[in-house]
Amino acid sequence: MDHVVVVPTLNAAKDWAEFAAALLRCVSPSQVLIVDSESTDGTPELARQAGFSLAEIARKDFNHGRTRQMAAQSLPAAEIVIYMTQDAILAEPGSLTKLLAGFEDSSVGVAFGRQLPRRQAGPIETHSRLFNYPAKSAKRSLESRVEFGFKSIFVSNSFAAYRRHALDSVGGFPDNIILGEDTITAARLMLAGWKIAYVAEAQVCHSHEYSWRDEFRRYFDTGVLHARESWLIDEFGTTSGEGLRFLRSEMKYLGFKHVALIPSALLRTAAKLIGYRLGRMESRLSVASKRKFSMHGNFWIE
Repeated sequence: MDHVVVVPTLNAAKDWAEFAAALLRCVSPSQVLIVDSESTDGTPELARQAGFSLAEIARKDFNHGRTRQMAAQSLPAAEIVIYMTQDAILAEPGSLTKLLAGFEDSSVGVAFGRQLPRRQAGPIETHSRLFNYPAKSAKRSLESRVEFGFKSIFVSNSFAAYRRHALDSVGGFPDNIILGEDTITAARLMLAGWKIAYVAEAQVCHSHEYSWRDEFRRYFDTGVLHARESWLIDEFGTTSGEGLRFLRSEMKYLGFKHVALIPSALLRTAAKLIGYRLGRMESRLSVASKRKFSMHGNFWIE
């Protein structure tokens, strides 16, 4: 299958050497499109030096859905479009091949891989990846929402591939959202009869050391998404059950070995909950407040 890798970038130089080296072990330079949003650290030059195709857009014009859809439309010959983020490091030369194997089932519309914690990750960061990305592969269809609820449409565009025909059949990525273009598109695909494949054998190293403030902002944005796209919850249920399951798993993981981190973990949980609830009521907040609370402040520029 003809495939291309799309990577939106903004000041990616920090991880570039490791990211580009790992990517070039899996694909030829001509199969990579970098979409850069006015980086100031030399990212466009690094992309050109690697032999990658480069598209440049104004930072103010970046949007998680619109930008990825623009990239897909610029690559009409690609049967599979693979999306990555600039800090997702392919774990082995066969990672992309293994991800593409998910499309051997013609009913699969999107496949995403396993994200492993980065080498320097602490226990809280590590648990988050182990919880959300288990070692066992799985496929989910619309019937899966009975068992998994909202989790059935979980996909991450940090390392995900879309069948072009399937993506086009549901209208592509949404045009203007704060985040969650992968969640919305996965839901549309599932409602249209396509399956989602989680390919645990396809792996990248990708995690973040979020502070409680980062967690607050991230979950505020998630609350905004769920408020504005309420049909997601209508169709697939709320996320509260998954949140409780995560907290129980985290407390068990930290246990006695990392007991000193439990207060920090609980503070993060409280920040997530407050941020999410504020996000759900964003229509009652001022634009200034929303910019302050959000991880994506540019989204609120009118």
